[in-house]
Amino acid sequence: QVQLAESGGGLVQPGGSLRLSCSVSGRIFRIHTVAWFRQVPGVPGKEREFVASITGNSGTTNYADSVKGRFTISKDDAGNTKYLQMDNLKPEDTAVYYCAVGPISTISVRSTRHYSYWGQGTQVTVSS
Repeated sequence: QVQLAESGGGLVQPGGSLRLSCSVSGRIFRIHTVAWFRQVPGVPGKEREFVASITGNSGTTNYADSVKGRFTISKDDAGNTKYLQMDNLKPEDTAVYYCAVGPISTISVRSTRHYSYWGQGTQVTVSS
């Protein structure tokens, strides 16, 4: 059984920074993609939004246009923990952030359908 555990969320002022962590345990796919999505609870029709992903041993990254240049996804040397460094945060970044993992496939890494396992989410609030 694969388990993902997110941490690092919280309240921060606009322009501030946070680092989210995603710890992955269990038997996962040898080559896989880990991504961060976000969702604003209680907004009808608002689906989970792709934020960033990191794939395989090469560490190929992808970012949503809305966070490019402000967020950085990375992994530790062992590859079991993935990070999302968020700088210059804006109020519109407020959401629950989810970590997800999935095998390499032809489905876009920006689609929720690419991923088989999800964490429980961590709240990020950007407010003065």
